[in-house]
Amino acid sequence: MNASPRRLASLDALRGCTVAAMLLVNDPGDWGHVYAPLDHSAWNGCTPTDLVFPFFLFVVGVSVALAILPRLEQGTAPGVLARTALWRALRILALGVAINVLAALLMPGVHLRFPGVLQRIGMCFAGVALFAIYTKPRTQWLTIAVLLLGYWGLLLAGGSLEPWANIVSRTDSAVLGHFVYLIDPATGRGHDPEGLLSTLPSLASTLLGLRAGCWLRQGKLKTLLIAGVLSVLLGALWSLWLPLNKNLWTPSFVLWCAGWVTLALLAFHLLIDRRGWPAWGRRFGVNAIAAYAGSEMMQVLLPALGWQKSIYKHVFAGWMTSPFGPYVPSLAFALVFVLLWWLIVYAMDRRHIYLKL
Repeated sequence: MNASPRRLASLDALRGCTVAAMLLVNDPGDWGHVYAPLDHSAWNGCTPTDLVFPFFLFVVGVSVALAILPRLEQGTAPGVLARTALWRALRILALGVAINVLAALLMPGVHLRFPGVLQRIGMCFAGVALFAIYTKPRTQWLTIAVLLLGYWGLLLAGGSLEPWANIVSRTDSAVLGHFVYLIDPATGRGHDPEGLLSTLPSLASTLLGLRAGCWLRQGKLKTLLIAGVLSVLLGALWSLWLPLNKNLWTPSFVLWCAGWVTLALLAFHLLIDRRGWPAWGRRFGVNAIAAYAGSEMMQVLLPALGWQKSIYKHVFAGWMTSPFGPYVPSLAFALVFVLLWWLIVYAMDRRHIYLKL
């Protein structure tokens, strides 16, 4: 095994493609007209959009294997690595909260929400970094099993998997009150797709990325292939009893998504690192948090300044809707938004500017 930290172009490309997909699905011109594959499942099920965030968390785990473990093997003190990881995780979490506060202050009709995508990334990164530093692979696999089976037991004990009535939503309501993403006007119950209990299986998603990253470091490509196929099949089989559900981050959803991203990781590695294909997406990948956080702040400021509706109406919908229908301008806005941020990260990369939290 190579103990030196190394940056794989394939991993940067996979991370970058995932971030680009995040921007694409998060920033349509009109939320009322989004093509089905670019929208989340209403509840049960799994669209391509539902795969995006699990892909990113899995890649976080792979990155830990490639960045932290080599330093541990080279003799860096575990305490130093742990403090560095926890401090970074805290900064990511704080940035997520700050963006939510900004949205609540500036955007009409938006209430304050404490959970969020960056907050979950920060918590999962912290957890997986500590597992990588202080535990052995057997403990990590045992933790994955306990998280998935234990969370399944919690869901069953909750008595319902329906919206608002499930134990995940009820826990979010009890602990966070109205500081969540959605609130049911009929019952006052809240729900957050990045809430408290569902962070447990999200940690399992990231731990699976850690184990895949270790196989990648060891050159166990056949193991990655077998694991990816088995994970997809196990997720599909488990979904017969426990539906795929991103909102609840069900264990079947964890395995289903982990399988597909494992196969994607293998394909990117073979094509880019081994065969020399262009690392499409790399520029998003090397400034991933900056691109995502920056795009989120832009999506707060544009509506707050009253610019977004005007831009969408005059640049996109005004002339596209009549010949193409309402879905095309909405998608065109999202594509231009992604292109704008690609130009930003391209310019940053050319100037060797890499924003790290």
